[in-house]
Amino acid sequence: MFQPPLPPSEPATAEARPQRSGFPATGAITAMKTTLRDLSSNAVREIDPVMIEEDGPRDRLTFEDQDVIELADSIREHGQQVPIMVRPISDRPGHFRIVYGRRRLRAIRMLGIPAKAMIRTLSDEQAILAQGQENSQRLDPSFIEKALFVGELAEAGYQNTIIMDALAIDKAMLSRMTKVREHVPPALAQRIGPAHGIGRRRWEELAEILRSGNIDTEALAERALAPLPQANSDDRFLAIMSAAREKSEAPGAESAPAAAASGTRKLTGTDGQPIGELRSGARSIGLKLAATERPEFSRWFAENAEDILRRLHDEWQDERDEQA
Repeated sequence: MFQPPLPPSEPATAEARPQRSGFPATGAITAMKTTLRDLSSNAVREIDPVMIEEDGPRDRLTFEDQDVIELADSIREHGQQVPIMVRPISDRPGHFRIVYGRRRLRAIRMLGIPAKAMIRTLSDEQAILAQGQENSQRLDPSFIEKALFVGELAEAGYQNTIIMDALAIDKAMLSRMTKVREHVPPALAQRIGPAHGIGRRRWEELAEILRSGNIDTEALAERALAPLPQANSDDRFLAIMSAAREKSEAPGAESAPAAAASGTRKLTGTDGQPIGELRSGARSIGLKLAATERPEFSRWFAENAEDILRRLHDEWQDERDEQA
């Protein structure tokens, strides 16, 4: 059976392409170009790393220098076994933007060799999906790395459905990550690091202390981490947590539980829009929904309030049982 040959790889730069003047860019020609690009989409090309940009949302806090050096040594000995993925920059012919493989790219730059890359023409949403899914499978980002990634994507205007698909999380986890991202400043998270041994609950506890304790996180980090110049990220988290607890419970300072037990707190959704407010007192807690801004949600909540509270209570009880 006849099989059409694959098209030759495109030149790396616009200058290398032959110029054809007077050839009409008809719809048929555009369709043919798209088809040819799709036929060759699985090909791996070698690209000068200088032509690859690294901007865009990041789902890793840091790359340890030693990890990059070890990866470079492996690539030097065995070659680049796994290609990176890039996408063309539409207004800069011959230039590309990284989709995933940042650590490999840095190791390749260290070696001064071309990068083996798959080139995909992707929208911003498709690139985020590819990045999140590939890195979740290969790199196992920590909870705080995912939470910061959620924040970056939200600030960049991505819809919640895209964010959830990219990280393979549900609405409940998205909400938890958003709350941690809101109350743990990114600069403090960067000081701590990925902290793979620290799970969601302890990050949520730290976020609650910082939200309620009126704490200067920059000064807190300086004081807590100064004696630990060589500590790993898990130990840095524990030092920050200990200092935050101490600060929130100091004489003259309102502790986190006490702060949460009184006053009024504005509630917002993951889209940043108001949901309502929570009024807490010594004897009761009241929830006032923003019926004007969210009429449909308010009606739905009123119809399902009993089931919602029961599920929340069951989740709270499960967490208490796990900690017992």
